[in-house]
Amino acid sequence: MADRFEGKKLGAEGYVYNSYGDVKYLKHAIASVTSLRRYDTIRPVAIFCSPDHADILKNPEFSSTFDHVFLLPEKNRSITGFKHSVCDFMPFERNLYLDGDIVACRNPNRLWKMFSAFGFTITGNHSADNFFGGPKGPGIVKDILFGRRKRTLKRFGLTYLPRIQSGVMYAADHSETESVCKKAAEILTDKAATHFRSRTEEHGRSEESCEWSLAMAMAILEKQVYPWFNCYESAQLDFIENFTDYDRDFTSVSCLYYTNKFIYNFRGIPTGWIQKSLINLFSLFPGRRDYLYVTPYFLHFGWYHQKKPFYTFAERIWNELRQNSEPAQKELEP
Repeated sequence: MADRFEGKKLGAEGYVYNSYGDVKYLKHAIASVTSLRRYDTIRPVAIFCSPDHADILKNPEFSSTFDHVFLLPEKNRSITGFKHSVCDFMPFERNLYLDGDIVACRNPNRLWKMFSAFGFTITGNHSADNFFGGPKGPGIVKDILFGRRKRTLKRFGLTYLPRIQSGVMYAADHSETESVCKKAAEILTDKAATHFRSRTEEHGRSEESCEWSLAMAMAILEKQVYPWFNCYESAQLDFIENFTDYDRDFTSVSCLYYTNKFIYNFRGIPTGWIQKSLINLFSLFPGRRDYLYVTPYFLHFGWYHQKKPFYTFAERIWNELRQNSEPAQKELEP
């Protein structure tokens, strides 16, 4: 059985994962850490997980994957339960929280230096698009026509709404982190006063989103987001099949990056010909279609319809670890 976290600091800098529910989520975290260890073998990695996942990690093939394994309380075994409470899960002086569906693509040393300027931050944009926390289909038109986003901001005394991508979060100052967490949880309970929709209404999603409430909390508390789209220094970028050059183990990754954010936002459209047509249509003016290829620190498989390559990768890593442990186990047998 894993231990409960008692608040003791276990090092200067380290990575933090969480895992619960279906065992596939533990597989994802293990695959993510495996990719991370290609570039960083020094900083420790902690995972907060459910008891059944902790039991699996005691098996010889997985026992060295994480440096620290802690029990995740039942009340925190959800997206909002964990990310609205990261102030309670800070095992290191400086903590980098990563989602399980993330692959590391390069050495993160420089990223750690850039994050060191913050007490708490999350990757994001300074201005959210209309789809953030809203309907992903035709229903967005009503939100725009009735000015629902604007009314939400007015009710909460805000003049802007950032866009949060919580796949990468950073926390060093406990007091600052706690203030954001508490404010986000408070805002979530007041969802009826906002225009935001439940994430559970989206196909393939079963848990509530933490992102719009964190975004509002950061705006209210005047906390800076870390630029999500930061060209060559992007902390994370989305995996989009036709925007990404990669090999099967993601040891070589290069992402198509449009310098114009409006054009780049078309990357999530699932139908290829519609995506291409919109890019062509809105790229008529000079500079609109400028692009480059970048390797982000982390590649995030956040889009539901783009996860299959990561699932395949995670399953392969899982099977390889189990197979590699079999010869060692046989040698130990009498």
